Amino acid sequence: MSTLVCFHAHPDDEVFTTGGIMRLAADAGHRVVLVIATDGALGEFPDGILRDGETLVERRRFELESSASVLGADRVVMLHYADSGMAGTVENDNPDAFCNADVDAAARKLADVLEEEQADVLTIYDPNGGYGHPDHIKVHVVGMRAAELAGIANLYEATTNRDHMKALVMANPNWSEENSPPDLDSFGLPEAEITTIVDVSAAMDAKRAAMHAHETQVGDFGPFLDLPLDMLTAAFGREWFRRVGAEPGPTETALPL
Repeated sequence: MSTLVCFHAHPDDEVFTTGGIMRLAADAGHRVVLVIATDGALGEFPDGILRDGETLVERRRFELESSASVLGADRVVMLHYADSGMAGTVENDNPDAFCNADVDAAARKLADVLEEEQADVLTIYDPNGGYGHPDHIKVHVVGMRAAELAGIANLYEATTNRDHMKALVMANPNWSEENSPPDLDSFGLPEAEITTIVDVSAAMDAKRAAMHAHETQVGDFGPFLDLPLDMLTAAFGREWFRRVGAEPGPTETALPL
């Protein structure tokens, strides 16, 4: 049995880029650990969805636990940093925000989990954090340092295939500037830089159920919740990674678990 550790910025981030590999790893008998950097307190949510006296942080932790269970996680670890908010917002200046955390101190927290779990594979984000969110970029920086501290050889940057996303947008007349990714020219990585493409189509029921678990984050998942299975699979049936230190170009179809 191997151990997969997936490091993410906020509750719900685990679904898009690693939900499939988490479920497939669990189904194959491997241990799956999910580490979340922030509390997600600055996420947008629909009016009236919170219960009386309930905070968004409380609800998002509950949603995370539900999603993690669906995706087969054996353990969820929160690093308890404050959400930094989107790039260019005033929340970026919060000294407690993850984007301002001391890199070595944060990396040590993650490295402690990696060492305790005797992790075989760690996933982080690409250097731009997929789409430029400060917390996602910090996951990359902290994750790189933690892998160094813990001696993790199998380090993968979870990303989006930029060329695939562009093709989906061009082929779908229902997409518009409002619901397409922020900047397709800087979103994820070009396919030529991706080393690992994993077919996770067998886990699509779990990925959809995990999306539904994050019911406060309808802004992130709303366009996808009720897509026909073939369209959902076209969008999320593969997960893309760049293995740190590997030659560019897709050569792997699975993580080394």
